[in-house]
Amino acid sequence: MFPASATLYGILDLGYVPMSGALDMAVHLLRGGVDVLQLRAKAVPEEDIVALAHALAPACRAAGVPFLLNDHPHLVREVGADGAHIGQDDGSLAAAREAAGPGAIIGRSTHSLAQARAAFAEGADYIGFGPLFATPTKPDYAPIGTAEIAAVYAEAPVPVFCIGGIKPENLAAVVAAGARRVVIVSGLLQAPDVEATVVACKRTLTGPGDAR
Repeated sequence: MFPASATLYGILDLGYVPMSGALDMAVHLLRGGVDVLQLRAKAVPEEDIVALAHALAPACRAAGVPFLLNDHPHLVREVGADGAHIGQDDGSLAAAREAAGPGAIIGRSTHSLAQARAAFAEGADYIGFGPLFATPTKPDYAPIGTAEIAAVYAEAPVPVFCIGGIKPENLAAVVAAGARRVVIVSGLLQAPDVEATVVACKRTLTGPGDAR
């Protein structure tokens, strides 16, 4: 089950982190207090994804943090992940659930309020909503801005994570626009002190009493 209390979703993106440093980066993210960790490994051979995921799954399990694969729902059971995240072009959520196995978490990327509503109706366990701002992680998607954040949260039956160009320096403004949960990628992975940056972002999202 996806944790309803999750506020900060971390992505271990191998576009920013070399394979050789991926496990160490994951440890820093987990120690800092990310609530979810996704492995994003575009254009990486499947056997390398499997090998890294086998190392990441127990680390996440020890931290009590769900471990998700970006794409590859068919690998969820093999590597001991908790689920997968799929995009708009990755087929139906039902097919992803069947591939990932019983009880797997399946999230969906959405890029508009209409897509968010469709994902809710499809039964996604959570959604990503964005990109709010321009981001090299999603260069083919136009930014959607912050205007619909309040609306998507008002309608959401499951957790909504705003994503896209969110960094520590603009996080407070995103929260002020109504976001309660976010995904931060390069702003964490490229931080001089990853653990401290995670703590600071959690504090912005939840208040000082809840940040690790």
